[in-house]
Amino acid sequence: MARIDSHQHFWKYDPVKYDWIDDSMPGIRRDFLPHDLEPVLKANGFDGCITVQSHQSEQENDFQLANADRYNFIKGVVGWVDLQSPNIEARLAHYKQFKKMKGFRHVLQGEPQRDLMLQPAFLHGISLLKKYNYTYDILIFPDQLKYIAKFVAQFPDQLFVIDHIAKPNIKQAEIVEWEKDIKSVAQFENVFCKVSGMVTEADWQNWKPADFNPYLDVIADNFGRDRIMFGSDWPVCKIAAEYEQVAGIVAAYFSAFSQTEQENIFGANAARFYNI
Repeated sequence: MARIDSHQHFWKYDPVKYDWIDDSMPGIRRDFLPHDLEPVLKANGFDGCITVQSHQSEQENDFQLANADRYNFIKGVVGWVDLQSPNIEARLAHYKQFKKMKGFRHVLQGEPQRDLMLQPAFLHGISLLKKYNYTYDILIFPDQLKYIAKFVAQFPDQLFVIDHIAKPNIKQAEIVEWEKDIKSVAQFENVFCKVSGMVTEADWQNWKPADFNPYLDVIADNFGRDRIMFGSDWPVCKIAAEYEQVAGIVAAYFSAFSQTEQENIFGANAARFYNI
């Protein structure tokens, strides 16, 4: 069974384009490209990855698709389109020529309008994804989780995945409201969850593996074994941990699970979700 990292990024660093990489993140203010990741994946026993947009533009799609065309280990791309555009269907149709374009996401976590995903124009864009067999990655902060059950309920046949377990505040051990909202969303069988991005929500310098167990308990209890996928969030994870540490946290937690369950979480679920 192929091992797939379901969530990582590439970029040619530009301080204006990637303004979200602020002064607190000097270690990732440089280029990160496929030749940087390939040996890291191999060293950690992974066969491939899904690369996810890190800038909201169609030029970003061109860059990521060119990388995917050149490197076979990049199994799929999650890009960006303007879901609220009157021209959205034409753009979705355009991307069908690229076999490795698997889905899209919007950086909802950065939107001033916290319930943007419930607005008619956004919903219209989402309603067209299934027609073209695209997935949708939900990138939000915990304050937006309360909108997601209503959002996904409108599209029972659309595949969704929650990125980074919806970024709970692990550093402050905040869990009660997040857990309640996760349970609400996990009831929808078409919603998956990426076990990714946790170290950057913890204390960057002083996290311990045990810090993540209460959150992983919630995800495992509510999403089962067939709707969880591992993602490294490399190179963003390097703010707080190296690749092998991130993979090790998740591997240690799921080590008591069956071999088949571990294979699902570390590859088979991502392959099924992204139609690899």
